[in-house]
This record gives sequence, C-alpha cells and structure tokens, in this order.
Amino acid sequence: MAAETITAPVPGKPASVHTSDAAKNRVRARARANTRLKVYGLLAIGFAVGALVLLLWSVFERAWNSATEHYAVIEMTVPASEINAENIAGTDFAGIIKDTLKERFSPSGRSERRALYALTSDGAADDLREAAVAGTLDLDTPLQRPLLVSDDADLYLRGDFGRLRALDVSGPLTIEGDGDALTLTATDNAFRDVLGSAKAELRGQADQLRGQAARQEQGIAVLQDRLANLEGREAEDTARQLESFKVKRDFFTAQADDLDKKITAGPEQDLALTDQMPSYFVHIGDSYLKLSAASANRATAEPLLPFDRTGMVADWKLEIMETPEAGRTRMSDYQIAILESLRASGKISEEANLRFFSKGDSREPELAGIKGAIVGSLLTMLVTFVIAFPTGVLAAIYLEEFAPKNKLTDFIEVNINNLAAVPSIVFGLLGVGVFLWLMPDYRSTPLIGGIVLALMTLPTIVIASRAALKAVPPSIRSAALGLGASKTQTVFHHVLPLAMPGILTGSIIGMAQALGETAPLLLIGMVAFITSVPEGVTDAATVLPVQVFIWANQSETMFDYRTAAAIVVLLAFLIVMNLIAIVLRKRFERRW
Repeated sequence: MAAETITAPVPGKPASVHTSDAAKNRVRARARANTRLKVYGLLAIGFAVGALVLLLWSVFERAWNSATEHYAVIEMTVPASEINAENIAGTDFAGIIKDTLKERFSPSGRSERRALYALTSDGAADDLREAAVAGTLDLDTPLQRPLLVSDDADLYLRGDFGRLRALDVSGPLTIEGDGDALTLTATDNAFRDVLGSAKAELRGQADQLRGQAARQEQGIAVLQDRLANLEGREAEDTARQLESFKVKRDFFTAQADDLDKKITAGPEQDLALTDQMPSYFVHIGDSYLKLSAASANRATAEPLLPFDRTGMVADWKLEIMETPEAGRTRMSDYQIAILESLRASGKISEEANLRFFSKGDSREPELAGIKGAIVGSLLTMLVTFVIAFPTGVLAAIYLEEFAPKNKLTDFIEVNINNLAAVPSIVFGLLGVGVFLWLMPDYRSTPLIGGIVLALMTLPTIVIASRAALKAVPPSIRSAALGLGASKTQTVFHHVLPLAMPGILTGSIIGMAQALGETAPLLLIGMVAFITSVPEGVTDAATVLPVQVFIWANQSETMFDYRTAAAIVVLLAFLIVMNLIAIVLRKRFERRW
C-alpha cells in the first residue's frame, strides 16, 4: 500500500490532517453517500407517486363509465285512454313501453319478448311517469322518446361484452327462402373468413378434448400398474374405475375425431355454427341475420329482426362477435341485433348521467344514485361537528389554561392521547351498546352516526386545540393580564382568537378522517338499503364510505363503475375539506 502523503507544511504553521489523501478520500466517500441518499429518496418518492397515479387512474378510469348513460330513442305514442286521470302516478307506463317495443320489433315467442323488455330500464317508465305528473308528456302524439336502457344494454354499448367486427366481403348477396331459414349465396368465397374462424374454434375444442383423453390415458396407466398388485374387493373396485377411465377416454377421442372430420372437410361443404363459436351476422339495412351454417360461398341464416327481402342485395355487411353467445349469458344475439340496429340508425344517444347525483340508491345499477349518501354524510358531519368541536375546544382550553398540574390532569391527558389511537370499530361497539340501547328508534340515522363519530374525533380535536393554544406566545397572556384583563378574558379575548386557525385546521382534518370511517357506522346499522334521501338527522340514511362498501359487494358489473364513481365523490369531499383547512391556516396564520 502506498504511503500516505502529507502536504508540505507552510513555514511557521503545523501540517493539517484535513489536506491529506485520506481526508480527501473520506470527503469523496461522504459525497457519494449523500448522492446515494438523494437517489434513494428520489426513488422512494417516484415509487410513491407512481403507486398513487396508478391507484387514481384505476379509479377514475372505471368511474368515467358512470359519467354518462345510454338511451334508446323509440318512436312511441302514449294514448290518453291509458292514463289514469285520477291517479297519473299509478298508470302502467311500463306496460305502455312494452307494447311499443313489441310493435316495433315483433318478437316471436316468450323468450324473445323477455329479452326485448330486458333492454330497457325501469327508469324509462319512471321518466314517463315524472313527465306525465309534471304535465310535459304529449298524449296521442307520435314522438321520438328516449328510453333509458338497462345496465346490461349499457355495458354492451360501452363494449364490455365485445364489439362487432366487420369482415371483408365483396360482390352481391343472393337471398332465397322465407321464414326462419334463409339461404344466402355469395361470390368470391365471401364466407371464407367465417369458415376459417369457425374451424379454428373447432380445432381448439378438438385439442382440449384430446388433452382430456390424454389425462384419462395417464390415469389408466396408473390404475393398471396398481391393479397388478391387488386382489379381492380392492381389485374389483380398481377394475371398475379403470373401465370408467377407458369409457371417458374413448368418448373424448371420438368427439375429437368428429371435430377433425369437420375441420378437414372441403370449403364447399356446410359447417354448422354453434353457440360455442363466435357469432356471425349479416347486416342488411336495419335488419340483422344470424348465420347458422356456412360454406365458402353459401350460408344458412335466420332473421333476428323482421326481414322480408329476397333476391339480390348489393349493400350488405358480414360482421363477427368474437365472444360466443354461450359466453355472454346476459346479452343474447337477438339483443345485440336490436341494439346494433338502433345504433346504425342513429337511435342510440349518450347523455350526461345527472341521475347519479339526483337520486338515491337502487337495486338497479343504472338507477343507483349518490344523493342520499351525500346528504347523509353532510347531516352526519353536522352532528359530529356540533358535538365534537365545542366540546373538544372547551376541554382543551380547560386542560391547557385553567387545570392545575397534578396527577389527575396527567391521567386525563394520557387517556386522551390513548383514545386517539383506539380502533374506530371500538367506538362502533360503544354506539351499539349505549346509544342504540338508549335510542333504539334511531338506528341507521345521522344522529347516532354523528354521536359515534364525534366521540371518535374528540381526542383529535382536543390534541390539536391544545397544540394551537400552546403555540400562542406567553407574552400575549402577560400583556393582557398586565392591562387588567381577568384570566377568562385573557383566554377568550386574546389567546383563543390567535389559536383559532390551528384549532380549525386540526378540527377539519379530524372531521375529514371521520368522514372516511366505515366500521363504526356499519355496526350501528347505516349499512341498510336506503332509497330515499334523508331530510333530517333522525331519518334513516347512509354515508359515502358505507355506500362504497354496499356497491362493492354487489355482483353486477355496473355497480363496480358506481363504486368507483362514489370513491371519486368521497375523495372530492376529503380534498375540499383539506383545502378549507389549508385556506384557513394561511388566512389567519400569525408569525411570531
């Protein structure tokens, strides 16, 4: 190792260790350590920001689907004879809509009628009823009336079930036959893509069957080895099990062989199209035909909508839905044909979903609104603030300004700090065991919810208020007392106004924390299904976090979008409350 070099000393001064090579190396090592620390900090901040952006993107991207709703514009006439003049609200508007749809699309059979009626929401009848009650519904007049679609229809129009994809076709199409079986003849192998796609699906099914047969073969080999060492009853049971495996193997193999024959058949032979395959449609005008069998130039189809054209058609489209009908139980090919026919004719409109902010909860996801939860949250926060704020501030004033410093006040301070760390569900148990026992008629009301949240928020307000009072310089107190003010006047006229910005900031942050609590409110019954908007603190209600919890547990996909939208509203509430706290702090802040 090279010897350490020391800078030559200046005459008259001693040599300095800070200028040696070792000292310089230590400085460089310290600089590298500082650089690494900065890099680690930036990486940590970047990771946190990335996670936050990912979270917000996932929420906002799903919430956007709740920003709009779809309507089907149908020409309909509301007969005056169907309106009950004495009880307009009791008129069967749902029946009027069903009659209009049945006349427009002519469904054949009960199953098609059910599928047709399922495309519109119960809210369509409610909209007609509200218009009739308001006197804005024109009677005995044909009108283009927008009808709210159901949640499944809305999801399809958004592409959740897949989208129709056009296939390349050329040349005219000749249509023969009538009724439910039409023969379509085309040129230039127009149906070759249909045939190829269907055979590819069959090839995948054949591979799955052969895989199942191979697993049965493996089981047969294991059982045969085991059977060689068994006797008596065990050998008989194993032999029966072995025979069962062989039967299944032969069954799967035979099915795969049948599919292979269809796959290897020539393009001129018809191939049956099942609901396990993608759905193929021929779009002509406002009507849709569904292919049930196809070869390269010929196909068999059934009309899904009223269709009476025969002969040669020049303007036609061949479209495919990749998701098989068996894989979308909530949206049949018949329903797709109706929605696509309306969309092709410009009869589908997308409007802003104001209903989400003007209605309460509903069993139907397209009708579910957040207004009831918003009002319930505001009422609950009002009760919380009215109880917690004055109580917490007065308790802080007493403990900080008037209470003697002894073991009792020390005990109280320790317990206040401990209460701030108690899990929120414990306060819910307190609400169930005490307040609901005292006031059983007010279950699931903002009154009980506000009391429970007030107790939970109280320690936070007390701690924040004491910190704000302690931050006021002692000179303020001394000056007030020196001018002859009493202790009470000093506190309430001088100290409290100066501490109020900090008190308000801590209180609002505590209230924002209470706004996001769910567990204590679930225990006191605010998880109940409430469709009406509460008008007072004693009306049954729910709150935003509980509404999020309720919708998140629903099975319908549309409720997932409603859940995300409710989370956005809750985040907006929390952001507004924190902004208010920041503004108050900046507005009244004093620097000493």
